[in-house]
This record gives sequence, C-alpha cells and structure tokens, in this order.
Amino acid sequence: MEKINIVKEWLNFANKDINSAKYLLGMHPVPLEIICYHCEQAAEKALKAYLINRDIEPSRTHDLRLLCKMCADFDESFNEISKQCINLTAFGVQPRYPFELQITDGDVETAIADADSILEFILQRL
Repeated sequence: MEKINIVKEWLNFANKDINSAKYLLGMHPVPLEIICYHCEQAAEKALKAYLINRDIEPSRTHDLRLLCKMCADFDESFNEISKQCINLTAFGVQPRYPFELQITDGDVETAIADADSILEFILQRL
C-alpha cells in the first residue's frame, strides 16, 4: 500500500475518534472517560500519521509526549503542541479501568479542544 494511503487511513481513524468523542457528548449520563479516551486516540493516530509520512515507523505507544518529541525531531514547531499532548497522554490508558482517574466536565472540554488543536496542527503540516 502506498504511503499516502496509509497516512490517509491513520487520519481517517483519527477523525472517527474525535467525531465519536463529540457525538458521545449527547449521551446521558455523559461518558466522560470514554470521550477523553477517544480524544487521546485521535491525537495519537494523527501524530503517527505524521511520522509515517516522514518514513518513520511509529512506536507502539500511547505516550503522546514521546510521539510529539519524535515529530519535533523533524519540525521544531511540534513543541507548540507538547502541552496538549501532555494533557491527553493520561487518557490513553487510565480511563479504560474504573477508579483510575477522576474526570470532570472541564477535563472533557479541554480534551476535545486539545485533540482538535493537535489534528488541525498536523493537517497543516501534511
């Protein structure tokens, strides 16, 4: 499969994750943990798409800080989104288990904003 198609597929999955997160906002009760998890996943997949576009096989990790640092090795402007990556990293594993994180409505709003920001940032660089 051509690299461009692989990158597009990663971005397609990233968009499905962020769209799922936003859709879940309409549930009652709102599944805060699941929304935050989808936000982390959207950012993770977008970062991995960028790395694949740069001919780097991304690590099998949920550590967005590490993935962002790998991207910054090619483009220092990725340091601009490092805070958003740090914010979202905790949602990659802990929300999948009960009692691991106490997530608030504010955390959800921030997670969606951070994921949107990361996706937009990466799309501008691909």
